Parts: sequence; structure tokens; C-alpha cells
Amino acid sequence: MHLLWLRVATVLYFAASYAIFPAVLYKSERARRWCVHLGGMAFFFHFVSAVEMLVQAHRWVPVGAREAESLLGFAVAGLFFLAWWIYDAISLGVFALPITFFLVFVPSLGLKGYSFPSEGVRTSWLIAHITALLAAYAALGFSLLASLLYLVQERRLKAKPKSPDNSWWIPLDWLPPLDTLERIAHAMLLFGFPCMTVGLILGAVLVQETSLGAAYYGDPKVVASYAMWGLYVLLLYLRQTAGLRGRKAAYLSGAVLIVMLCVWAANTVSHVHRFGAP
Repeated sequence: MHLLWLRVATVLYFAASYAIFPAVLYKSERARRWCVHLGGMAFFFHFVSAVEMLVQAHRWVPVGAREAESLLGFAVAGLFFLAWWIYDAISLGVFALPITFFLVFVPSLGLKGYSFPSEGVRTSWLIAHITALLAAYAALGFSLLASLLYLVQERRLKAKPKSPDNSWWIPLDWLPPLDTLERIAHAMLLFGFPCMTVGLILGAVLVQETSLGAAYYGDPKVVASYAMWGLYVLLLYLRQTAGLRGRKAAYLSGAVLIVMLCVWAANTVSHVHRFGAP
């Protein structure tokens, strides 16, 4: 039964991870209540699952990577709820709840992993995995382009009153207004983030049919992918809560893009996940 409770907890963690973003980024009280209730229920079922798993096994220490991942997720969620209870630090959930979900997702598939019912289903998941990640990369690149054009437009507008006849800036009159560029950059991030999240989840399921096991998560490309996801969260968080705009937002978008390029470059050194690999 412990696997059933863990799967219930995983679904609830996912729902809480979804609710935490409007709760923090848009200060939605309704989303905050949903997040706390769903996360609290997830933590309860996670606790029941962990206790039942250890009692049935007649031991009090985890054995194997999946049991350790599950208990690590339980510790992360527990510390988050402790910080929320004492300091009302709900914003930490933007990082803690998705990380907890990723940690318990693979263990919830079972000790023997997940097997696709047919090759067609597996191919469909693979296509969805690749499509979601490519959409996330494209959105990130578009966001960075809009941020760079924002910097150019800002400099052009500042230079124009000083030298209205300066011909150097005339070819750039086609640039959209600053507000439009800012909204495009932000909208692309909001579109790309769920695409990247879905792509990583699908990738974690696909690897369950291989014999890679925990080695998959130590691969440079996989590590870089999750680091890029973390920077994505940080970028969205700072944009919304700290009012990060203009030059600083462009710099941070550039940092995320550099990590994305590292992910692509990691294809050449990856042993478990690269283009053309069997």
C-alpha cells in the first residue's frame, strides 16, 4: 500500500507545485490556500507511505536510490512547511514544492520502474518530450531576443533627445515600444516554463525503461537541464516579485541561455543522453 500512498502524494505535490506560482508571483490568496491544503495533504500521505514502507521492511533506514530519493523529498517538504509555519515564508515553495515533486516522481513509479504498454505509446511520449523541450528552448531564446531589443530601444530613446538628427539610430525606428518588448519577454518565459517542466517529467519517465538507473541523473546533460530549470524558476520569481526589468532581466536571461547552450554542448560528452545515441 505504501506505493499507492506515495502516488497519491506525488499527484498532490504536482497540484501544489502548480498552485504555488500564482500564489507567489501574483499574490493570489485563493491559490495560496489551495497550495497549502494540497501540499499539506501530500506531506501527510508521503509520511504514511514512508512509515509503512519502513515498517513493512522491518528497518528504519532507506535501501536503494529510490527510497533515499523519496525520503529526501519528504525532508525538503518538511523543512518548507516548517519555514512556512514559523516565518510565513510561502515564497520558498516556488523552489521546494517542484523539487519535492521531482524527487518523489520516479520512486512513485515503483521499484521496477515503468514499462510502456507498446512501442507506439513510448514513441508518442518521446515525441512529446522532444517537442516540449524544443518549445521551451525557442521561448527562452525569443525572450532573450526581446530583452536585448529592449536594451537597444532604451538606449536609442535616451540618445535621441541629445542628438535628434543622429542618423545612426534612424534604421532602428522599427523597434517596438519598450512596454511591448517587456511584455513579449515575460510572456515567452511564462509559455516556456511549463513546456520545460513537462519535457523534464516525460524524460524522467522515458528513462525508466532503460538500465541506466540513478546514473541517468548524474549525467552532465541531465544535471545541466535541471540547473536550467532552476534558473528559469529564479528568473520568473525575480521578474515578478522583485520587479526585475530591462538590463538586469536581460543579463539573467542571458545566463539561462548560456546554461541552455551548455545543455546542447553536453550532447558531445553525455554517455546516457545524446543525439544519435542508441
